[in-house]
Amino acid sequence: MARYGQAFKDSVVAKLLPPESASLQQVSLQTGVSESTLERWLSDALAKPAQVMQWTPAARFNALLTTAAMDEHSKNEWCRSHGIYPQELEQWRLSAEQGLGAQAADSSASTRKQDRKRIQALERELRRKEKALAETAALLVLSKKLEAMMREDGEE
Repeated sequence: MARYGQAFKDSVVAKLLPPESASLQQVSLQTGVSESTLERWLSDALAKPAQVMQWTPAARFNALLTTAAMDEHSKNEWCRSHGIYPQELEQWRLSAEQGLGAQAADSSASTRKQDRKRIQALERELRRKEKALAETAALLVLSKKLEAMMREDGEE
């Protein structure tokens, strides 16, 4: 008779419970544990006081999508049937929004950094061109003065 650790039992029972709700046959085939053993583990888990179920991020997201369009009464009923509180849904929604906001902030921070570098490069180029233009203007003025002086010398 094989002995399984509590962590393994908990993970297998979690597959049988919502949100996954896999069938006994599926889980039995996946894990190699007989259906009768799975039934016993499931009944033991249901007989214990309710523990906080570990919802995966994907399951949380699916729960949020499922309940998003529901009215308050339907949402409360759905929560009771899945063993969670409506406040938990609200917390999941807020954390999802914060996560999305953090990603947007990260991407906008990198964009701002790239923009700053581009602005600095453009400002350097502008300063270089302004200096070249000023030098050219100075040379033009000097050449005109030289021409004017040469004409004066030639006329005298």
